[in-house]
Amino acid sequence: MPGGRLTQQERQQIALGVADGLAYAEIARRLDRPTSTVTREVMRNGGPTAYRADLAHRATERRTHRRGQTTPRGPGVPEQAHGRDAEAVRAYEETFTTVLMGSGMPTMMSRVMACLTLTDTGSLTASELVQRLQVSPASISKAIAFLETQGFVRRERDERRRERYVVDDDIWYQSMIASARSTAQIVETARQGVGVLGPETPAAVRLENVARFLDFVSESIARAAEQARDILHAKPEAPSGGAAAPSSDHG
Repeated sequence: MPGGRLTQQERQQIALGVADGLAYAEIARRLDRPTSTVTREVMRNGGPTAYRADLAHRATERRTHRRGQTTPRGPGVPEQAHGRDAEAVRAYEETFTTVLMGSGMPTMMSRVMACLTLTDTGSLTASELVQRLQVSPASISKAIAFLETQGFVRRERDERRRERYVVDDDIWYQSMIASARSTAQIVETARQGVGVLGPETPAAVRLENVARFLDFVSESIARAAEQARDILHAKPEAPSGGAAAPSSDHG
């Protein structure tokens, strides 16, 4: 399997594949490249509707040149714990960021979310995020504000009274609940429209169908999130008296 950076010819093949509606996995197979390479390439260069091979190639050359200029002055790659391969971690963080972007999350918000998720502590301060991502404090502040509205991060104070941004197991539950509430608001608004447009009119029937579908979906999301949190994050009860709990199996 070839390695290294994508060539301009490969980018042209990606552009043709995207224009033909091929799946990223199929484009990657034809190039003998990992699917993540193609996904990352498209998403960081305009997405499937705006990807252009020549523009992507020039943008990559500019990023490479900029990285070569700034690396000697920057803080360098953070030292990796547990014997991890720093380059492999960096590449995986980029892949994870690209997947978040593909789900609809804006670029900077995706970068911050990936950075927080891949730390062992699950939390970073604003200054730590600025240093790791090499962006402005204003960019971090804007990204955190967005992620908070989506239920993806929460704030807490550490022992030094610094504000930290936290991603933990409960965050994904909170995000699902926030999504369900947002969908429920769409349901309520759609049903208000039924009354405005008049029952049995084509537009009102369409809105009612939207409301019924999304109502079912939002309730299902909320119920599934509750069940998942109860099952996956419940702490096992210690057996009383140190004795093992009897098996419920009957032979």
